[in-house]
Amino acid sequence: MTTALQTGASGFQPRDPDWEARVRASFVRQPYMAHLGATISHLAPGEMDLTLPFAPHLTQQHGFFHAGSTTSIADSAAGYAALSLFPKGTGVLSTEFKINLLNPGRGRALVARGRVIKPGRTLTICKADVFGLLDEGEVHVATGLFSMICMEGMED
Repeated sequence: MTTALQTGASGFQPRDPDWEARVRASFVRQPYMAHLGATISHLAPGEMDLTLPFAPHLTQQHGFFHAGSTTSIADSAAGYAALSLFPKGTGVLSTEFKINLLNPGRGRALVARGRVIKPGRTLTICKADVFGLLDEGEVHVATGLFSMICMEGMED
């Protein structure tokens, strides 16, 4: 189990010693991510990766991952990266984001890599990059910038 003294590659320190259990428990309670089939593939202070395996119901008319699927995992990865640094007794909500779709979403899975850029007491700024996992490597599918609010009394 990670402690408050440990940090991710970002160097950020969580304000809750039980941050990891809290983030994982919140993710499990999110029905939409379960509906999509997204799973946690990396978790560290200020960092969250979500993997979304390819499934036909996640595609658009040309067989690529739908932009909604791509955007959803980017938003959740960024949000949980932020939540990992929030104090106990708080929750996270997206307040604003912008996403650029760079390439069609393709591959055996998408992975969204959410990272905190600047933590704050109320607003935390995050980024998320989404990659398609191909046999020959990765393709950069999307990049986004996210503002996340720390909501007191709304524990995730």
